[in-house]
Amino acid sequence: MSISELIGATPLVPLRRLFPADGPRVLVKAEFLNPGGSVKDRIAREMVDAAEAAGELVPGSTIVEATSGNTGAGLALIAAERGYDAVFVCGPKVSDEKVGVLRAHGATVIRSRGDVAPEHPSSSRSIAERLLEVIPAAWSSQQYDNPHNPAAHRRTTGPEIWEQTGGAITHLVANVGTGGTISGTGAHLKEVSGGAVTVIGADPAGSAYSGEVEPFLVEGAGRIYADRALWPSTYDESVVDHLEAVADAESFAWAHLAARHEGLLLGGSAGTALAAASRWAPRLTAEHTLVVIPADSGRSYLSKVYDDAWLAGQGLRDEVERIIGVVRERRGLRAPAALPLDALPEDVRPGAGALQPTA
Repeated sequence: MSISELIGATPLVPLRRLFPADGPRVLVKAEFLNPGGSVKDRIAREMVDAAEAAGELVPGSTIVEATSGNTGAGLALIAAERGYDAVFVCGPKVSDEKVGVLRAHGATVIRSRGDVAPEHPSSSRSIAERLLEVIPAAWSSQQYDNPHNPAAHRRTTGPEIWEQTGGAITHLVANVGTGGTISGTGAHLKEVSGGAVTVIGADPAGSAYSGEVEPFLVEGAGRIYADRALWPSTYDESVVDHLEAVADAESFAWAHLAARHEGLLLGGSAGTALAAASRWAPRLTAEHTLVVIPADSGRSYLSKVYDDAWLAGQGLRDEVERIIGVVRERRGLRAPAALPLDALPEDVRPGAGALQPTA
């Protein structure tokens, strides 16, 4: 079995502590269990398979992609598996962990500017386009306009959820980035349910999809261009019934809550989706089944979302902790017990000489 054959067939994990027991059944589609760590593995495989079948990707080709990290990780592992070179262009928002994964697979990574328009020569899109012109046999998935992006989810993710819930799903919550996940999965679920499934888009506050464009910190979701001509063709607005705009602090708080109280280490955009789900859960009953698709694992954000110093530097730490406290009080959850460091012998306390690395 090859590594790409392990993509998909991810389980549904019930959330038992963060949502009321007398409310809807809330399930998380564990996309972080894909070999590349995210839901984007599905589209990476689909797009590469289609390009190979069409003769666009051939031995000696180089995969070139502008990416926020997750699609790049999927493409990088498949490139390594199938013998392609890979070059990825990443903006400044992309975490160091994501860049490290790309490089670990042998890819070249170029950092672009994040303060310029798409047509600027230093934007991720422009740099990738120039690389395609100069690298022999270069290929790009063009994930924002590649029909195999939503098709991958219509073919796999949607049918999996329908089968795993026994057709009981009533609500789907997913992020809107390229739009492929929510459009493809939602389209299939609406089709097989006769339109009964409600599709909810979880969007960072400040994203063009749900409101006025403002800076936001959540990675891999949202859209920073208000001009609809610049929106991806992989996003089908007609599939999405509602959009929930979620601020950064609320997104990161829900990511922390999932890690601390459900054992699920998820990315910041997954926190956006969970926060959106938390707004809908009070409107539903035990007869409803709500499925949340988290984009990726929190392992890609340990230096950001899960780092207190980073949160404090963004002016978010206090608000994140406040929201965590509110949800805990509402759900009757306690904070993890703090280790009584003062009771430890001095030589084994954090920072003591016994715990310092040796030369």
